[in-house]
Amino acid sequence: MSYILNIDTAVVSASLCLSKDDEVLKLKINPSQKDHASWIHVAIKEMMEEAGISLQELDAIAVSSGPGSYTGLRVSMATAKGLCYALQKPLITVGTLKMMAVAAMDTTTDLLCPMIDARRMEVFTAVYDHSFSEILTPVNIILENDSFKELLQTNSILFFGNGSEKFKSLTTDPNAYFKNVEANAKHMTGLSFSQFQKHEFADLAYSEPYYGKAFYTPFVKPS
Repeated sequence: MSYILNIDTAVVSASLCLSKDDEVLKLKINPSQKDHASWIHVAIKEMMEEAGISLQELDAIAVSSGPGSYTGLRVSMATAKGLCYALQKPLITVGTLKMMAVAAMDTTTDLLCPMIDARRMEVFTAVYDHSFSEILTPVNIILENDSFKELLQTNSILFFGNGSEKFKSLTTDPNAYFKNVEANAKHMTGLSFSQFQKHEFADLAYSEPYYGKAFYTPFVKPS
């Protein structure tokens, strides 16, 4: 029996899930993106108290590692690493796009394509089959009318996530399907437990979020 704290602040909402093996015990969600940093530690304390489990009883801490919001990813990674250091527990990193694919699992289409808005016509995306193996590895792309053309010729694909509306406005391909999917930390539990069983732990000292592309700060000319 393994207790894992799962943390996700990668996209819009922030969420926490306490799992026993791959079973969800407790779930907390904060829909306001502006206060993740102030919410997360209080929410962890409350959730553990409600479950009657101490932080020391955790066997690992898992974090959704991106791509996604720069600030959100920094908040969750810093929180997870801080807990791992303090409690001497292993860190598990779970790709955000794969977490989204778990949330969208739909056997009526051949493939799953999560999309995270990256501004303008860009999205962070990947393509998975029903076993969550990567058909297209995570990447950021500029969407065009013929994006995914080769895959759509031979596969039906479900597109979802807050970036998928952009592609919906471009494509008329009959093999392209769209669905509103809400992913949160409970959709990490099967992935994090699988990695825990395989001892697939991240390097605590050097783990960083996967941003998908470089983050740029606008240059301000000195006065």
